Amino acid sequence: MVERRHRWVVSEPDIPFPLDVVFEDERIIVVDKPHFLATTPRGMWYSQTALIRLRTAFGEPLITPAHRLDRATAGIVVFVRDPASRGAYQTLFQNHRVSKTYECLAPAGPVGRVEHGEANRLSEGADFPLLRRSHIVKTRGVIQAFEDDGHPDCETRIDIDGGRSPVAGMRRYRLSPHTGKTHQLRVHMCSLGLPIMNDDLYPVIRDCPYDDFSNPLQLVARSLSFVDPFSGQTRLFVSRIPLDGVSAARQGS
Repeated sequence: MVERRHRWVVSEPDIPFPLDVVFEDERIIVVDKPHFLATTPRGMWYSQTALIRLRTAFGEPLITPAHRLDRATAGIVVFVRDPASRGAYQTLFQNHRVSKTYECLAPAGPVGRVEHGEANRLSEGADFPLLRRSHIVKTRGVIQAFEDDGHPDCETRIDIDGGRSPVAGMRRYRLSPHTGKTHQLRVHMCSLGLPIMNDDLYPVIRDCPYDDFSNPLQLVARSLSFVDPFSGQTRLFVSRIPLDGVSAARQGS
């Protein structure tokens, strides 16, 4: 069925970066997804997606993602290989029982005043840590998401990461989303006047060739943890993809 749905994709650029498997057992496969590789088929992307690479490599056509990352975002993604276990793992993500930490590079400037929602400082006299809450709208077919004055349904804790930034004028931030709206982290950082380095959507859309891998979005899903619904063990997975401002092409060389 999947093959018929995407039959019209007759050619697509090769994404020249590996999809590393960091863990597997009889139920799940956990990967460290590189920048530019979509999680699942969409539009022009089919074979060059994490899902189809895994199905092909393992010869298992029923592998399914438990959640997704944007094509531009790198890091940890969990796939379910056992159909009977699919619902249990997907429910963990749907019910926000998974702890996620992202890292990004963004400007080291002061926090700007937000137009919508809240930006609450959690330490007196300091910009960070900060809790950003807002209502984000993502309309199907519209590439950008936007904030409005609706009741906040998206929440992100933003901290300064202690590591040294590899890029002058940029700072490392640690982002802990309590919800999982599309583009949430990119919208929240941009709304503070701190757009993530190399973001081609926020604050403005930049037309980048689909086969230009020179400037990856400096956002990585660094760690992901949850209590396994079958074993009861606490699982922790950590991405090894660097956040260093270096082009993806040079990282993969």
